[in-house]
Amino acid sequence: MIEFLKLFVLLYGGLFAITNPIGAVPVFLSITHELSSKERKEIATKTALTVVATLFTFALIGQWIFKFFGSSVDAFAIAGGILLFKMAMEMLSGKLSSVKISREETEEFGEEAVTLEEVAIIPLAIPLISGPGAITTVMLYMARSDSLPHRLTVLFSIFAVGLTVWLIFCSANRIKSALGRVGIKVMTRMMGLILTSMAVQMIINGIRGAFGL
Repeated sequence: MIEFLKLFVLLYGGLFAITNPIGAVPVFLSITHELSSKERKEIATKTALTVVATLFTFALIGQWIFKFFGSSVDAFAIAGGILLFKMAMEMLSGKLSSVKISREETEEFGEEAVTLEEVAIIPLAIPLISGPGAITTVMLYMARSDSLPHRLTVLFSIFAVGLTVWLIFCSANRIKSALGRVGIKVMTRMMGLILTSMAVQMIINGIRGAFGL
């Protein structure tokens, strides 16, 4: 039980740092600034469900993706670690990672009239929250899970992150008021620091596995 709890805390903490829903609050508010509280809650719900569905899908089919492209888990770990490291460096500077969403995408979706479903799915859920870093992480953890309880723990961690995204987006106005722009940037830098250590460890593990060290 303790082992699974440790795995849950590790994966949940890592996914929270990667998805960085607190850092996404300004984007969420800018995209939904003309909507009512009820519509914002609907978007938050659809975004969270899309995040969970996306990460569930890649976690469950990740092993077949490895086989189809002839890639090993270790090679994917090295590539994923490099990607996460790039994201972490940008987050440490207080910026929203360009690996997840570009300034042009933010402006485009903030100005155009789109449906609630489109806003919730793109750009909020994909790629703002469940971007390449989160997808890479769940695929790797699932690929290295050697028992059903381990796999269920990974899936439960994904669900917990989705619930966290929903709670944060539903409280977006209060969070922005409480933290302010400076506070959100500080949180983003903290998440970037955690993500940096995860990325380095992922690369180390990949090199060890690839070269049998």
